[in-house]
Amino acid sequence: MLLTLVFAALLFLVFLYSFPYFLHEFNFIYNRLWIRRRLAKCMKTNYCIIDRFLDVVKMQPNKPFVYFQDECFTYGEAEELSNKTARVFLQSGLKKGDVVALFSQNSAMFLWLWLGLAKIGCVGAFLNFNIRSKSLLHCFQVSGAKVLVAAKELEAAVEEVLPSLQKQQVSVLLLSDTCSSSGVESFTQKMDQASSAPLPPNMRSDLTLTSPAVYIYTSGTTGLPKAAVLSHAKMYLMSLVHITMGRTADEVLYISLPLYHSAAFIGVLGAIELGSTVAIRNKFSVSNFWPDCRKYKATAIVYIGETLRYLCNSPQSLSDRSHSIRRAYGNGTRPDVWREFLKRFGDIRVTEFYGATEGICSFINNGGKIGAVGRESLYYKWMNPYAFIKYDVERAELVRDSSGFCVEVAKGEPGLLVCKLTPRTVFSGYVGDLKQTESKRLHDVFKKGDQYFNSGDMLWVDNEGFVYFHDRVGHTFRWKGENVATTEVADSMSMTDCIQEANVYGVSVPGHEGRAGMAAIVLREGVTFDSTAVFKVVLNLLPAYARPLFIRVQESLDVTGTFKHQKRKLTEDGFNPSQISDPLYFLDLKEKDYVPLTLNVYDSVVKGTIKV
Repeated sequence: MLLTLVFAALLFLVFLYSFPYFLHEFNFIYNRLWIRRRLAKCMKTNYCIIDRFLDVVKMQPNKPFVYFQDECFTYGEAEELSNKTARVFLQSGLKKGDVVALFSQNSAMFLWLWLGLAKIGCVGAFLNFNIRSKSLLHCFQVSGAKVLVAAKELEAAVEEVLPSLQKQQVSVLLLSDTCSSSGVESFTQKMDQASSAPLPPNMRSDLTLTSPAVYIYTSGTTGLPKAAVLSHAKMYLMSLVHITMGRTADEVLYISLPLYHSAAFIGVLGAIELGSTVAIRNKFSVSNFWPDCRKYKATAIVYIGETLRYLCNSPQSLSDRSHSIRRAYGNGTRPDVWREFLKRFGDIRVTEFYGATEGICSFINNGGKIGAVGRESLYYKWMNPYAFIKYDVERAELVRDSSGFCVEVAKGEPGLLVCKLTPRTVFSGYVGDLKQTESKRLHDVFKKGDQYFNSGDMLWVDNEGFVYFHDRVGHTFRWKGENVATTEVADSMSMTDCIQEANVYGVSVPGHEGRAGMAAIVLREGVTFDSTAVFKVVLNLLPAYARPLFIRVQESLDVTGTFKHQKRKLTEDGFNPSQISDPLYFLDLKEKDYVPLTLNVYDSVVKGTIKV
């Protein structure tokens, strides 16, 4: 008997040696089956994340739910405070299905607002607190919101668009005791007077898991930001994702990413599902990151690639490993940054994943393979069919064979990720934008009549089945952890009197994630480049991450036969003045101007002496 057991053990060890990722594959399949069963059960009873929140409140009302600044809010306190916000919304005349736009930096109040809306069956539209003017008005209008709730520190941004909002009879509420703007009311005063008693469940009885829950904005691949619809089913699915990565009920998750991002919001959803705790910072800060983690006794963090790079670039300290962080969940980390992060800050299990707010396919790298965003699984591909197909980047179009069907790429070759649309894998689209919604649907991909979701992302797979992110396609690039829509930036720049036309694209900067913004421009006839005026326009109309760091003045812009701007050659040219004869300029915040991009300036940017 003993020999049999020893022999079996040896066989198992040989099996594991031959298939080193078997246990990870087994765990992945188990987790996916568990999620599928959980969602199926929820679908039968329309059990939403707010129902889970209320159940957790009953089970552990005194457990900390949110740490923010120097305050701690228990689940029971969160229940009462969100009841108050719900009643303020009801007093404002909202009913089931109505939309409220939330315009605020991270705070505990942001969560009470969202929970309050969920309790009365309303939808929260999460506005990016960096946007201004035209973009802010656009994002609000496409949501169809009847109410705008804004933080006190964003009052000036609201005042810019207030006349337009008032013309549309929009109610504007400020998270402050006092309001200086005419027609703006204090949400805080109304909340102080509202009851904290529980609300009747029938207030959301008509909702199903297919009903919209929140709108999260994404720039996608073209144009102004679009409001992606997250159904209650999608939101519950998001709450389960981190659990499959190893999150536990005793975890304290530190969130410094903006809650309007799904990357951060998913952390809150996972905490509710587990009944665990989150610690929130209003805005990411390198100098406060580790002190905050120690202060709240955080055991895990959520990140984007830029987060870890900023931390690695900060001055070294004797306290670098003096923390209790054991897990990190996120995406977008370069392999060299990943290695440096582990080397400097200790034994932290980094779990990289790939996904998109509106996407229907995701990958998780539970194997710890540095650089990978996940690993292929035959089971997952069967349950959720996807493929990596050939895409002509220069022509910005799919590569099809003689029969008119798409072609899958070989191992090691970057391909466009497409995911099959089925009754189980549903793309909810964008609010009020049927054209953009339809543009994400690809038809006749592998056979006549099929439909696939276009992720807009290029990925590749190695010989071991690990999946790696390569780049985005279309008219979007990623900088400072944000997707930058080039059309929006070009439109803003063209508002300057001296610019006739602008072609915006991203260029690689050594030592930085993503691509920095650069604009090739053509000046109006007989006009010189007004650098100061352009600086003022981009400063006032664009968030920091979307402002072009470099400008290239050309006599004309290259376009395709259908008059689309050519970007590939410009991207390859980069911003090196020794290789470009056109006049180049650099965004200098100290000088408050676009200054000539000399070789000295170029060298300083490349070496990191000038921070970008």
